[in-house]
Amino acid sequence: MSNTQSHASNTIREQAFDPESHPYLFDGIRSRRIIAWIIDGVVLGILIGVVLLLTGIMTLGIAWLFSWIIGPIVTFGYIVTTLGGPRSATIGMRVMGLELRTWQGAKMNPALAAIHFVLFYVCSAVLTPLVLLVSLFSSRKRLLHDIILGTDMLDARVLRELEVSQA
Repeated sequence: MSNTQSHASNTIREQAFDPESHPYLFDGIRSRRIIAWIIDGVVLGILIGVVLLLTGIMTLGIAWLFSWIIGPIVTFGYIVTTLGGPRSATIGMRVMGLELRTWQGAKMNPALAAIHFVLFYVCSAVLTPLVLLVSLFSSRKRLLHDIILGTDMLDARVLRELEVSQA
């Protein structure tokens, strides 16, 4: 690849998530993200219930004394493996056609997903309504923890089309 082509593809990548040049990447993100969060809550509820049931049976009920910590551990594992996986999306995000990327365009990795998880819960605990209100004033429709971490929630279908057209 020539130096000019390399520079051109880097320039396109930097501008790929600009809401003015590619508004379709951000269409309907806020509402789909809320629905994805609800879907993930249902999936996590089932996962946590199964883990609690199995660990309780295997330990003759002793594990149920530690049920307060099992939920966060299962949730952390779910986020790190799904959001930090090759699709950069939880199950709820996949169902709703969303993908989380860094501002440079890279997919999430497990470490970044772990930080995203911690920031989400810290921001939610400290600034509950403000975490969501921030997205009303962001052209990229990002939440507070997305802004802090430098990530963008994008329409996965439009993102694939954009990547194919740039290839």
